[in-house]
Amino acid sequence: MILITGAAGKTGKAVIQALVAKGESVRALVYREEHIPTLKALGVEEIIIGDLIDRTTVDNASMGVRAVYHICPNMSPDEIMIGRFVIDAAGALGIEHLVYHSVLHPQTESMPHHWFKLRLEELLVESGVPFTILQPTAYMQNILSHWNSIYNAGIFPVPYSVEARSSLVDLQDVAQVAAAVLTAGGHIGATYELVGVESISQTEIADTLSSKLGRTVKAQEIPHADWERGARASGLGDYQVETLIKMFEFYGQHSFVGNSNVLRWLLDREPTTFESFVDRENPINAV
Repeated sequence: MILITGAAGKTGKAVIQALVAKGESVRALVYREEHIPTLKALGVEEIIIGDLIDRTTVDNASMGVRAVYHICPNMSPDEIMIGRFVIDAAGALGIEHLVYHSVLHPQTESMPHHWFKLRLEELLVESGVPFTILQPTAYMQNILSHWNSIYNAGIFPVPYSVEARSSLVDLQDVAQVAAAVLTAGGHIGATYELVGVESISQTEIADTLSSKLGRTVKAQEIPHADWERGARASGLGDYQVETLIKMFEFYGQHSFVGNSNVLRWLLDREPTTFESFVDRENPINAV
């Protein structure tokens, strides 16, 4: 059996689907009971409700599993503490393989949620626990949160320069790699960068959307103050808002790009292109 922490988010669900497709038994650790029906529908065999900041919850969830795929809640100020709990439980219970869902370029100290992941990677290397680290870049799926604006208003809103370049990856490619790493040998001790599209500007993203949707879409930089009002209205707290603004500042100044060679090797095929992603995920196609 394989434990997935943070299983209710889009990453957890994608990894669960990939593992179930391989016939693996999955245990999910989630924070709220409301996620149970969805996870059961995905094929999860066991569900544990609890908080990752509670050491006892982590210990209990880790008992009797062969491997753990650890996803920390997004932009958690407690990431290092939570990671210690997961690592310590894995070591104490003799878990065969701990896979940590990190991030591309965690060495960027100016982005706190990246820097925390680097600190946790360091602890993992020092722990003696058999590990693999996955470092995905930003998901293509993140663009779907702007779909109403993109399709109805023709605006792709971006809280940094529209000429800033990004690396993107399809979450389904990431999930395929996660499932392979968890079920096949040869990955202990590895750290893998997961990049699909190596470098694309926000303007180029909008141009692709225009071509695929058959209507004009423009990338538009929005002020941080405007973004913040929407973020706080959606329930984000001070730490999350401040951390994301620091990320936007980094992207605007330095861009955020990587290399797709590792993902291509792991998949044994070409990574999903942004064009293919839009064709597949375009909600209009499902109507």
